[in-house]
Amino acid sequence: MIGIYDYTVYLTYMNFISGILGIICATTGNEKSIFYAIILLMFAGICDMFDGKVARTKKKRTVEERHFGVQLDSLADVVSFGVLPAIIGYKLGAPMILVALFPIAGLIRLAWFNVLEITRNSTEPVKAYTGLPITTSAMVFPFIYMLKDILGSYFQMTYIIMMAVVGVLFILKIKIKKPDTKVMLAVVIVGILMFALMVK
Repeated sequence: MIGIYDYTVYLTYMNFISGILGIICATTGNEKSIFYAIILLMFAGICDMFDGKVARTKKKRTVEERHFGVQLDSLADVVSFGVLPAIIGYKLGAPMILVALFPIAGLIRLAWFNVLEITRNSTEPVKAYTGLPITTSAMVFPFIYMLKDILGSYFQMTYIIMMAVVGVLFILKIKIKKPDTKVMLAVVIVGILMFALMVK
């Protein structure tokens, strides 16, 4: 069979599956299913946060394995953090043009990232991202959902506005420092707290 099936890509496959399941939940459109979609968005974000670190634990990865991992990660991300938040937004009343443009902005950002990965010296660590990483969707939209009761009738509008803002930030030529392990662990802890508050 073509492809890679070892432990280095398991988290990426889980990210993708979470995105697909989240889209299925979101399409039903009721309040409970939107909640499940948000939870799956968060879980996909956690998988994506650590998939690179897990992959790098394998010594002497081939060029094909490294490039496959990069491409696979981006393809999974466009589903989980581009399409899934857009479908949730659609069910919350976002206009069709925004529902289309949000994942397109994420797609452009990921394609550009892949170009930079291919052309850069692979021995040099990435210190900063160009454009807002698409994985940010896994933090921004669950946070908005957590504030749903506080926002009240403004919840849907807030979600839709943030779709527009985040989408623009995906493709703006801005430098964003890559988070270190401590920041990533802090994000996971915050995510767990957010989950606890949402299921309360």
